Amino acid sequence: MTGQSLVLLITGGILAVTGLAGLLLPVLPGAPLLFLGLVCAAWAENFQYVGIWTLLLLGCMAGLTYLVEFVASLLGVRKFGGSRRAMAGAAMGGLVGLFFGIPGILIGPFAGAVLGELSLQRSLNRASRSGFGTVVGMAVGVAGKLAIGIAMVGLFLLVRLF
Repeated sequence: MTGQSLVLLITGGILAVTGLAGLLLPVLPGAPLLFLGLVCAAWAENFQYVGIWTLLLLGCMAGLTYLVEFVASLLGVRKFGGSRRAMAGAAMGGLVGLFFGIPGILIGPFAGAVLGELSLQRSLNRASRSGFGTVVGMAVGVAGKLAIGIAMVGLFLLVRLF
C-alpha cells in the first residue's frame, strides 16, 4: 500500500465515521460526508473493488436521506392533524433554526408548526399537537437517515469484501 493510498484510506475512515455521526447530529452534513468517505476508501484501492456503479448507487442513497428526513417531518405534522400552513411553518422554522445551532434546529420546526396553526386561528391545543407531530416526524426522519447510512456502509463492505 502506497503512502497516498494510506492517506486516502485514513481520510475515508474519518469522513465515514464523521458522516455517520452527522446523520444523528443536525449540525453536520452526514450523508455527504459519509459518501465522500466511501469514495476516498474506494479511491485508495484505485476503484478496483468498488466501481462507478456502486458509487452512483451510494450517491443516490446519500441524496435519499434528505428526502426521507423532509417527508418524515411533513408526514408527522399531517398525522397529528396539522394543516398545510403548519407544514410550511415547520419548514420555515427549520430553516430559521439553522442559525441558532442545535437548539434552534430542534425547536424551530416545532415553533414554526405551532405558529402556522395559530395563524389559522386554531386552538393552542391543536397547534401544540401539530408541533409535536413535527418532532415525531423529525425523529422518524433521523431513524430513516441512520438506516440508509448503515445500509450505505453495508453495501460498500459487501461489494468490497465479496
